[in-house]
Amino acid sequence: MSTPVQLPGAHPQFFSRLRLQLPTLPEALASMLRTVVVAMFLLTFVLQPLLIPSESMEHTLLVGDFLLFNKQVFAPKGNLGRWVLPYREVGRGDIIVFHHPSPPLLVKRVVGIPGDHLRIEDGRVMVNGVVLDEPYAAFEPAPPNPFRDNFPAKIYTDPQVDPDWWRQMQGLTTDGELVVPAGQYFVLGDNRNHSKDSRFWGFVSREAIVARPLVIYFSLSRPSTTDLHQATLQASDDRLGHDRQLSTRLAGFARWKRIFRVVK
Repeated sequence: MSTPVQLPGAHPQFFSRLRLQLPTLPEALASMLRTVVVAMFLLTFVLQPLLIPSESMEHTLLVGDFLLFNKQVFAPKGNLGRWVLPYREVGRGDIIVFHHPSPPLLVKRVVGIPGDHLRIEDGRVMVNGVVLDEPYAAFEPAPPNPFRDNFPAKIYTDPQVDPDWWRQMQGLTTDGELVVPAGQYFVLGDNRNHSKDSRFWGFVSREAIVARPLVIYFSLSRPSTTDLHQATLQASDDRLGHDRQLSTRLAGFARWKRIFRVVK
């Protein structure tokens, strides 16, 4: 006859108390509902996920980065949440998420705020006569483009420039500098030679700005078409690679060191 197994020192009433502590079905449903409500509040008013699809913000943001962005920090006037959560005005150097006709959402960095006198000389941004300190800016190899590298240009040279923006720009240029109007912001991608930004289609209005990237919560290893080193690595990986170990493939699946990196 087998002998029942009993934990040392455990009294039979211990197990009855343990059963009594388990939540009832209504309690479990209420707890789940609270979790859902909190998650919906965060996603609706505070945080929202975003995937980076292009190289325009390298090397601050890479293709394959998954972001959580703060939808409250730049909340417009009248938004209830701005009285509850931290809020501030958009500043020079901020990375912003904003509405745009195509694609619907873009991520760029603010380099010009209302009232700024701005120009670009050989790719370097000058605001109010001072060269901006931009440690985040990258200048990956690209064919020369006088319109892109020296702005505002006097001659219409790039077919990718929005014609309406070109005409507007002429009326806002004084002594070779673009004057940023009230309620408007001039934005650039950090990857300056591979970004379609305010140089090509104009300002971002304050009403269009919806959020600020907060943290990278995951990052898939995706090759960049503008990074020659990455392109070479991708070409060498096109072989079947039977000699590669499973651990190596798993390690290369994601950029683990970028996870939970704060976006600056």
